[in-house]
Amino acid sequence: MLDLRFVREKLDLVRVALQNRQMASEILTKFEELDGERRRLILEIEERKAKRNQVNDEISLRKKQNQSADDLIAAVKDVSAWIKAAEPKLNEVEAEESELLKGIPNIPDASVPIGDETANQEVRVWGTKPKFDYQALNHWELGESLGILDFPRAVKISGSRFAVLNGLGATLNRALINFMVDTHVKEHGYKEIWPPSLINSQSLYATGQLPKFAEESFKIENRDLWLSPTAEVPLTNLHRDETLNGEDLPISYVAYTPCFRAEAGAAGRDTRGLIRMHQFDKVELVKFVSPETSFEALEVLTSNAEAILRKLELPYRVVLLSTGDMGFSSAKTYDLEVWLPGPGLYREISSCSCFTDFQARRAGIRLKKTRGSKTELAHTLNGSGLAIGRTLAAILENGQQPDGSVALPKALWPYLGGLEAIKRPS
Repeated sequence: MLDLRFVREKLDLVRVALQNRQMASEILTKFEELDGERRRLILEIEERKAKRNQVNDEISLRKKQNQSADDLIAAVKDVSAWIKAAEPKLNEVEAEESELLKGIPNIPDASVPIGDETANQEVRVWGTKPKFDYQALNHWELGESLGILDFPRAVKISGSRFAVLNGLGATLNRALINFMVDTHVKEHGYKEIWPPSLINSQSLYATGQLPKFAEESFKIENRDLWLSPTAEVPLTNLHRDETLNGEDLPISYVAYTPCFRAEAGAAGRDTRGLIRMHQFDKVELVKFVSPETSFEALEVLTSNAEAILRKLELPYRVVLLSTGDMGFSSAKTYDLEVWLPGPGLYREISSCSCFTDFQARRAGIRLKKTRGSKTELAHTLNGSGLAIGRTLAAILENGQQPDGSVALPKALWPYLGGLEAIKRPS
C-alpha cells in the first residue's frame, strides 16, 4: 500500500505510474474527491469545536457574572449536534479512502521498461537448447508414456487442472523439493520454514492478494481461512506488526508448500499438462531487507533462483518485466523462463520481485537499524525457487531420449538413489 500523504502530494506522479501500468486512473479521481471531502469535514469539525470552546468560555463568564446564558447554551447544543452528526460521516469517508488506497498498485522503479508485455526486456540467456532428430514431445505425452503422470484419474478425483503423479513421478517431485530447499539453505543461507497452508484474510491483505485477487483464491466456507496461493503470504506475515532489528537483516526464508489458485489463466490456454494447475507445489524465497539494499537484494534473490536451473542444466532466460506486465505489489520484477522443447518456447518458472515498502506498510513490518535510530518500514522481496511442476515438465522435455526414456540431471541423482534415467515400463 502506498503512503496516504505520498499519494496526496504526488498525485500526478501516481497517475503517470497507473498509466504506465496500463491501468485506468479513475481511482485517483475518486481518491481526490474523497480526500477533498475528508479535509473539508476535518476543517469544519475543528472550526465548530473551536467555536464550541469559545462559547463555553463565554457561558462560564456569564455564570460568574450571574447573567443568563440560555441563548449560548442553545447555540452550544446546536454546534454539538452538528459535530455529532458530522464525525460518523468523516469516519465513513476516511474508511472509504483507506479502502480505495488499497486498490492503488506500487510505483514501478525507474529502471522498469514502460509499456505492455511487448516491452519486456531479455536480460540474459543461459544454456544450450537440446536438438532432436524428431518432433519433441510435450511433457504430458512423455509422462503418460512413462506411466508417471495420470490426468484422467485426477479428473475423476478432483476435476480438470489437477494431476496424479505415479511411482517415479512422485519420487522425482519429492526429490526436486528436497534438492531446491537443500540448495537454498546450505548454499544461499536461507532459513527453512514450514508454514500453515490455511491463512486468514489479514495475511492476504498484508501481501496484496486481497482485495484485488479474491476471485483467484479458494475460500473456506463459513471460516476466515483461505487456501494459500503461495508461501509468500505466510512467510511475509511471520513478521506482521513487528519491528525488526537492523542487525538481523537481511532475513532470508525458504519454504516448500502446496499452493492453490482458482484462476488458471486465459480460457483455452495450457489446458493440458502441469503448467497451469489449481493445486501445485512450489519452493518460495522471501527476504526482509533495509531500504537502501532492496534492489541489490533482488539481484541476489534472482541469482539464487537461477542457480537451481543451472544445477539442473535447464536452458533459461531472464526477463525484466515492463510496467504493464508486472504484479500489483511489485516495484521491479524479473521472470525466469525455462525452455520447453515440446511447444518450442520459453515459459515462466519463477518470478522474483522487489516490493519496496509496499507490503511492509500494509503488514506493519517496521525496522529499527540501530538502538537510537528512527523506526522506518522494512523492504520485502520474494521469488519462486522454483515452481516444482514446471521444473518437472522442463526436465521431462529437455531430457527426452529417442527411445522414449528421460535422462535426469546429475544434480538429482543423489536424491533419487542414483537413478540416472526414467525408462518406459516394459
